[in-house]
Amino acid sequence: MLTLTGIPGVPLVKPGDDLGGLLAAALERAGRAPVDRDVIVVAQKVVSKAEDRFVDLARVKPSARAMELAAELEKDPRIVEVVLSESRRVVRKRPGLLIVEHRLGFVMANGGVDRSNVGPVEEGERVLLLPRDPDASAERLRQQLSRQFRCDLAVIINDSFGRPWRKGIVGVALGAAGIPSLMDMRGRPDLFGRPLEVTVTCFADEISAAASLVMGQAGDGIPAVLVHGLDWSAPPTQASYLVRGAEEDLFR
Repeated sequence: MLTLTGIPGVPLVKPGDDLGGLLAAALERAGRAPVDRDVIVVAQKVVSKAEDRFVDLARVKPSARAMELAAELEKDPRIVEVVLSESRRVVRKRPGLLIVEHRLGFVMANGGVDRSNVGPVEEGERVLLLPRDPDASAERLRQQLSRQFRCDLAVIINDSFGRPWRKGIVGVALGAAGIPSLMDMRGRPDLFGRPLEVTVTCFADEISAAASLVMGQAGDGIPAVLVHGLDWSAPPTQASYLVRGAEEDLFR
């Protein structure tokens, strides 16, 4: 049996907070003691907040390129400047939408720069960036929580992504620790004994998408989910391993 349980009672996270400690305390208050092979999926937003990945828009001076793009896209030039600073290149653009290749390799809208659920209005106009190294952030949380609960946990940091050929957003893994991000099924027999030839499943993304159903996307206030009942035999791999290189990309 596979269960996904939202971790209630996690307070609003602020820069410098001990996120692992907050999660551990919330789990203990809820009477949830993780065990070996449990996975804790944590929303990227609270990780970024704890790591103080805020940018104050009042301090941003748009470049000439940002001003030109902003006029074309009908966007705030300060936000465009922040997106460009987080990106390797612009992939696609149209009014209202900017798709870029993030410095970590993700191809995504607005370079992960976010204004939703960032903080109260009185704190000024701020945007939030992705963690500098999501895999490292996941590993730090994994070590801390594994020590706290004296078990071997896995941690995934998830975020919501759109997809080129399908509408809507789904949860994906930005960072992972203690779990295989990919499961290579090639060579295993199907129901009729025929060996699979091309099947490689994105294990971390599947877990992330399931956890997103529990977290919600708006004001639900569930920033982390405890996943129990999974099993795997492959060695752990970081989520950065999921990024498809340009040499393997038929559409780039």
